Amino acid sequence: MSLLQPYFQQCASPAFSISFPSHSCYVSVSKRTFISCCSSQSQTAIVDAPIDSKIAERDEIRLGLPSKGRMAADTLDLLKDCQLSVKQVNPRQYVAQIPQLSNLEVWFQRPKDIVRKLLSGDLDLGIVGLDTVSEYGQGNEDLIIVHDALEYGDCRLSLAIPKYGIFENINSLRELAEMPQWTVEKPLRVATGFTYLGPKFMKENGLKHVIFSTADGALEAAPAMGIADAILDLVSSGTTLRENNLKEIEGGVVLESQAVLVASRKALIQRKGALDTTHEILERFEAHLRALGQFTVTANMRGGSGEEVAERVLSQPSLAGLQGPTVCPVFCKRDGKVTADYYAIVICVPKKALYKSVQQLRAIGGSGVLISPLTYIFDEETPRWRELLSKLGI
Repeated sequence: MSLLQPYFQQCASPAFSISFPSHSCYVSVSKRTFISCCSSQSQTAIVDAPIDSKIAERDEIRLGLPSKGRMAADTLDLLKDCQLSVKQVNPRQYVAQIPQLSNLEVWFQRPKDIVRKLLSGDLDLGIVGLDTVSEYGQGNEDLIIVHDALEYGDCRLSLAIPKYGIFENINSLRELAEMPQWTVEKPLRVATGFTYLGPKFMKENGLKHVIFSTADGALEAAPAMGIADAILDLVSSGTTLRENNLKEIEGGVVLESQAVLVASRKALIQRKGALDTTHEILERFEAHLRALGQFTVTANMRGGSGEEVAERVLSQPSLAGLQGPTVCPVFCKRDGKVTADYYAIVICVPKKALYKSVQQLRAIGGSGVLISPLTYIFDEETPRWRELLSKLGI
């Protein structure tokens, strides 16, 4: 147990006991499981260790991307949609380039290693899930979330308990905490891979007698096998939980997560070009993500003046667009003379209001309605850039 002592010193208090079990806490468990638990804790200690404030001496800027899985594919798709295609000479290589961003190297890594290497100074930027940043970053102030909503990888870290037995009528975290079954001798057993966020959440919510075990693979089987009372794991739709007779409970969500762009504070301040590169990536992300689900609607409308047409359009609130409709004359030649009997209006409409907006346009005289999807919407300056500069004290 000596390998786990630093953890006990961090999380235990006279009113709160939370720990990882030895092999005696399992119905059946191998030596490998215990070693894995110790190894995981050892890695966590590395993340929490002091970091040399000096940035590594290198010229290139390094961006860490997930190497496998759905998160990796969705990340590459986002970059491609933002005209930042990753060029990888060999799929077995871990280093690639983005031609549009000079002096940038892409490094494919496991998500948790991206966070660790941001902290160690081996990476400057990374794209991972917020759950990974929170678990392996452990609140380290050197990590800065540059963009907190990349619109994929949505999930939640949630506590789940069986629907049956002593938990049948337990539907909230408060009710779980008040169950008389949990004592020092018989604590609530939770299986999880989140050995930092799990204990932290339990302590903050008043669950005094809890013991955690680490596990790989399908945690949903742990309660049915009798080796855990509850699990703390990532949930997307909840289907897998339901199929294994497990349920989420009120107040049991540790955090909502999706893909985020994260950076090293020291790298942004000290590494030449890192802040400029981050600015360009952020602007491309913001412009593309803001345009998702938005459509440009163009229509011709007869009117005596642009002001008259604009007033007619603005009488319908759903036709206001981003800042208001664009109205300009449509010139045609009639009887040898150039006239402007029609005006073209251009507005931006979200997908969910598209058909209703077209109906309203036609009702006030719009015709020849054209619709096209938007790719980018660039603001004068993205609010997230201003927020980043504020975090950096610039």
